[in-house]
Amino acid sequence: MPDLIDIMLGGLRLSLRVWPAADPARTPVVLLPATGRTAEDWDVVAAELAADRTVYGVDLRGHGGSDWPGAYRLELFTQDVLGVLGHLDSGPVDLIGHSLGGLVACRAAAARPQHIRRLVLEDIGFPHPRPPAPPQRPAGKLPFDWRVVEQVRPEIDDPGRDWAEIIARITVPTLLIGGGPSSPVPQQHIAELANRLADARLATIPAGHLIHETAPTAYLNTLTTFLTP
Repeated sequence: MPDLIDIMLGGLRLSLRVWPAADPARTPVVLLPATGRTAEDWDVVAAELAADRTVYGVDLRGHGGSDWPGAYRLELFTQDVLGVLGHLDSGPVDLIGHSLGGLVACRAAAARPQHIRRLVLEDIGFPHPRPPAPPQRPAGKLPFDWRVVEQVRPEIDDPGRDWAEIIARITVPTLLIGGGPSSPVPQQHIAELANRLADARLATIPAGHLIHETAPTAYLNTLTTFLTP
């Protein structure tokens, strides 16, 4: 079972699940989930990776056991993640982000490449404007603050012009894993992102948007090949 730890960044508390390796021989991994998902979402993948490396799963602000401050922007998520990396003080990590977590991982890698050895982006493409289609809030209690969707969705629907510059600043080796035709993410945008990155390789696992959950064996095989050069 993973350990649970809290990290204080100023007045904000972030909750992490930690899978400590008994004999860590490889670079630690930090996992960033998608909108509405928590670090628990990574349990299957993290348990396998923890055979020889320590794994940290982050509940982003407004999610799970982390504080729900009511203010949510991509830049705030990014500063939180950079704060976590600085707090861990483990040297460079392998950073893996899914969906929203992948966008945040891009911005973190652009801002602090010295903190990241390798970057993995699960089913995200280069941001393009799209018609707003705000989802309806599901009924009942949620494991995250719905204001995340209300505040971040406009940033994703109408992305800033700085994305080309952000991607150009990412110099670390990067693996992009696309979910194939059943994913709602345009796969040509994933290929475009790969083409814009300085050092990228692209793999497709036809499992839809939740690749690590739907096809964990294929995902882990692809991931560990990349992380274990």
